[in-house]
Amino acid sequence: MYIPHHFRNADTEELITFIRSNSFGALVSNGAELPYITHLPFAIETTEPLILSSHMAAANPHGKSISNGSLATIVFNGPHGYVSPSHYDSKQNVPTWNYIAVHAHGRIEICSESEKEELLKAMIESYEPEYRKQYDSLAPDYLNPMKKAIVAFKLVVEKLDGKFKLSQNKSSVEKERIKKHFSQDGNSSDLAKYM
Repeated sequence: MYIPHHFRNADTEELITFIRSNSFGALVSNGAELPYITHLPFAIETTEPLILSSHMAAANPHGKSISNGSLATIVFNGPHGYVSPSHYDSKQNVPTWNYIAVHAHGRIEICSESEKEELLKAMIESYEPEYRKQYDSLAPDYLNPMKKAIVAFKLVVEKLDGKFKLSQNKSSVEKERIKKHFSQDGNSSDLAKYM
């Protein structure tokens, strides 16, 4: 990801907080002809080192292509919005887009059958802890085939890139004008909170 210096966010804690809030990511890894891209929810297993976990259908060709040690990237997108040149003082400007994106690069670890159970429980804890009691009551003859039908994996993150493109290269007056616009725009109001 191309990140000009004024848009780079290297604050690991802030990037991890962003991932927690925007945990539906796109797993990207090499394919024979084109990259494989699968959209998945992720849970943060640990922060030091940062380990992200998820699972996908075993029938997905992407699941068959990943293996222990293979390189992958997870793309997490956040709020974004169109920036009109009407917000700038000078008429010599063009439209742009403000957005936040975090890329987690690392190596895949495939979970064993016994590790799948812990990974699934961690996902439940991350997304709906109240569901745990119901999950624990599911019959093994229902649950076991479901677990066989998934590929569970972890990404051990080696590099984290954060791009917070929030008009940092504009004057404080222009930036405030853009922030006000986003705060009043129902589609982009979350973006204003980051500015």
